[in-house]
Amino acid sequence: MPYKGIIATVGGFISESAVGAGYTLGLLGRTGAYLWSAARPRQFRETLHQMYVCGIASIPVTMVVSIFTGAILALNGGLTLSELGQENLLGGIVAVSMTREMGPFMTALILAASVGSGMAAELGTMKVSEEIDALEVMGIDPAKFLVVPRLIAMAVMTPVVTVYTNLLGILGGALISHFQYGLNLTLFKTDALEDLNTKDIYTGLLKAFIFGTVIAVVSCSQGLRAQGGAIGVGYAVRRSVVVSYLLIIILGYYVTYFFYRFTW
Repeated sequence: MPYKGIIATVGGFISESAVGAGYTLGLLGRTGAYLWSAARPRQFRETLHQMYVCGIASIPVTMVVSIFTGAILALNGGLTLSELGQENLLGGIVAVSMTREMGPFMTALILAASVGSGMAAELGTMKVSEEIDALEVMGIDPAKFLVVPRLIAMAVMTPVVTVYTNLLGILGGALISHFQYGLNLTLFKTDALEDLNTKDIYTGLLKAFIFGTVIAVVSCSQGLRAQGGAIGVGYAVRRSVVVSYLLIIILGYYVTYFFYRFTW
């Protein structure tokens, strides 16, 4: 019966998803228990290298995306506000939108696609070539040796890159507001500073920290679970990006809901 095939497919998907989620949460717990090892010289050097990959190496693409994100916010907001003669509100709209939502969101998407996929590919290649098995035979936990530096680097550098994204996005919005709608830059700055508050800043940075942690854990988890040679590595990379994107969107909603519904 065709229904049996459908039920088997759905059941297999649910089962595989549950197993993957359990492995990922377990990996997060194991990695958290080994965070102290990052202070060792070799681990510290690897952590610095991963911070360079997550931060400095990601700046060029982040710069382009952030400037145009702010420009798009200003352009679309100005189209409506200009009909009401309220173009002077663009500064606050762009600043709050970038800091609270778009800055951490766009940064996370960029890092998930560029850095997270690289982590999944690197660890996936080590897994299918049995390097991970060799580490385990020697009594070395991959969570301690491979995941800790990547988790720390991503969790630390995602908020840092987000600050950079916010500033460039606001700059892009200011330029569009000035040249497209004739808004004085001083007025744009004044309105941005008046509307932007501390809560918007720390909510956005907390989101960036959570997103960075999620990207690192999901990407490493998918890489460590890769199997089936080069094709399996490709599947692991694709799954790492897809799962990271979904969690970024879902967690972004709940963090915003919590902070602006239950806190002051």
